[in-house]
Amino acid sequence: MVTRIMMQAMCRRTKCTIFNSFHFQSIPRISYDVNNLSQYSSNFHTFLQYPSKNVYYYKPLESSIFWVSEGVTRWLSVRHLSNASVGVKDDNGVVRFSFGEKGDTRVSPGEGKRIMVKKKKSKKAKVNELRFYRLMAKKKMNSSNPEVRIRYKLEKAKRKEAWLIEKLRKFVLPKAPAETYDPESLTEEEKFYLKRTGEKKKNYVPVGRRGVFGGVVLNMHLHWKKHETVKVVCKPCKPGQVHEIAEEITRLSKGIAIDIKPDNTIIFYRGKNYVQPEVMSPPDTLSKAKALEKYQHEQSLEHTSQFIEKLEKELEEYHEHVDRYGRGKNNAPKDSTALD
Repeated sequence: MVTRIMMQAMCRRTKCTIFNSFHFQSIPRISYDVNNLSQYSSNFHTFLQYPSKNVYYYKPLESSIFWVSEGVTRWLSVRHLSNASVGVKDDNGVVRFSFGEKGDTRVSPGEGKRIMVKKKKSKKAKVNELRFYRLMAKKKMNSSNPEVRIRYKLEKAKRKEAWLIEKLRKFVLPKAPAETYDPESLTEEEKFYLKRTGEKKKNYVPVGRRGVFGGVVLNMHLHWKKHETVKVVCKPCKPGQVHEIAEEITRLSKGIAIDIKPDNTIIFYRGKNYVQPEVMSPPDTLSKAKALEKYQHEQSLEHTSQFIEKLEKELEEYHEHVDRYGRGKNNAPKDSTALD
């Protein structure tokens, strides 16, 4: 289409009219070699000298035909010239030039490393993989060999134990540097008075399954705003755990533990020179949600450890049973030969 319009425009300048020419469409347009441009000139020249019934021109303008032909040749030479790149190659010490060839784009091992892109699995492939794992697990669980069943459960429990330990490491917060403060010394009379005062009052702070977190220390400071003492009730609490809780709360709140009751109740005194801090919840403590998540992982880890011990014991008993049964089976033929 563009070639046809250009021809009509050039023929107008030479006073030559062209209508619906089909001869020019036969000019080859695939070759890009400059040496073949003479074909365009000759074809076009022939086309003007031997027109069809739909082409009209004036005979006195034969001299302008060569001008048109040269113009088309000049336009075609610009239009169809190749823009190939020129490359230089070193072949065994000989420099060679190459036209229209792409250079060597290979990367040497020292220049860079190929990045391995992990192919994303389809949804169907993931479902098939999970189905395969389930079938293998079902096969091991329903195995007739007790050792296969016990070992499968043991491996699964150990994987879960390692996963829980890795999860619990995220909840271990770095402790803030200890601030220097002068712990107040109390006499026996003062301790006795504060102990009786704390027992009579009803204000308390519960420490539940989440343990000591930021909210516990915050509630203690709120109680100390109006009271000198506060009771910390630990429920549920394992034997000996109440002393660990008392030490942790003393470090975080800078209070003084007056007494620890047999029912896991601790009485804390705020101190004579108590000043309420601006940030009542220490920064090196967990939030309420994180403390609950940590407790759940700890409970799961405890039960998993107990289950692993149980499976290891079962496996040992099975091996003892196999050894005892094997010895009896091997000794049976000897006894029968002795009787004979």
